[in-house]
Amino acid sequence: MHLKNLGRLSCRLTAMALLGLVAAPMTGQAQQGGSDLTFTSWTGPYMRSQMLGFVRPYEDQTGKSVFVEHYAGGIGEIRDQVESANVIWDVVDLTQADSLRACEEGLLEPLDDIRLPNGVDGTPFNEDFVDGALNECGVGVIVWATAYAYRTDAFIDVPNTIADFFNTKKFPGRRAIRNDPTVVMEWALMADGVPRNEVYSTLETPEGVKRALKVMERIRPGLQVWDNGREPVRLLNAGDVVMSSIWATTGATASREEGARFEVVWDGRVIELDLFGIPKGSRNKQEAIEFIRYASSSESLAHMVEYLPNGPTRKSSLTLLSDEVLAQLPNNPAKADELLIRSDADWWSKNHAALEEAFDAWFTDPGRQGASGTVR
Repeated sequence: MHLKNLGRLSCRLTAMALLGLVAAPMTGQAQQGGSDLTFTSWTGPYMRSQMLGFVRPYEDQTGKSVFVEHYAGGIGEIRDQVESANVIWDVVDLTQADSLRACEEGLLEPLDDIRLPNGVDGTPFNEDFVDGALNECGVGVIVWATAYAYRTDAFIDVPNTIADFFNTKKFPGRRAIRNDPTVVMEWALMADGVPRNEVYSTLETPEGVKRALKVMERIRPGLQVWDNGREPVRLLNAGDVVMSSIWATTGATASREEGARFEVVWDGRVIELDLFGIPKGSRNKQEAIEFIRYASSSESLAHMVEYLPNGPTRKSSLTLLSDEVLAQLPNNPAKADELLIRSDADWWSKNHAALEEAFDAWFTDPGRQGASGTVR
């Protein structure tokens, strides 16, 4: 079992519960009437932006209840529900790679014939979404990025490149990374001098994987892993680590909070997408489609971004945002001169399983276990 599946929490909330009201939990069977649906996404500030950006407005406009669950990503839980004929999630927020992988495995309902609202400026919807935001089983939500952050009191000369993340001689101290091979393996190769346009072709070879793991070995002593987007914030502010990978917009927002002790480095950030998907066999498919139509409109995506500045997947949404919000987007053209790489979701959909196995084997190597078996 992959490490990210250990200790995973899944709690069912309703929008009413988030307002402080008590509501009885609903099961998938209780939703057969079709008046309600379950939306599953990532917890923390991102979920808050979705709740305020389009979940509550959708409830207010339609009079329907949306039950909200959170998860830590991946497609394992969707696979379990579909294979057991017990599908209780209706709409799921997936990374682009997971969307493609789940679609290929037949775990998602086809959405290639969905009719979405045109852009607020009249642009046909199929021209309004950024590249990759529409696929056979998915409709785009956000453009986001993973960057890294460092403790502001840890160094005199501060890190400012992706190579610095792996330079423990110049920048000593513990690191933290997300519990997943994505991003950190691209970073390792980029830090070792591999050109951006050769990262995935290199990583596809056994030699490339070994090369990435060799670079990652530099940060392995004391390495910590995280699943939840707020964990890097807590680790950095508490001084448990001096550097951590971090979801860029969560980190940039949290770095401005009172008492924050870290800054985000944008160099080397990896740009990705999230998409809506409907698990195969949802008994509320039509309601799920209506929810996606509402949530993926120009206005809904712009409204969501106002609460957490991820990039909207519709170009027309940008015209609805203030200059202040635009400046904070991870795909802001003003940051184009800094090194970045666009995650190859199609490549990851085909290679994630193999690299996940290599990552887990590297991370759990007995050579880095203490006497009690706990990770040092």
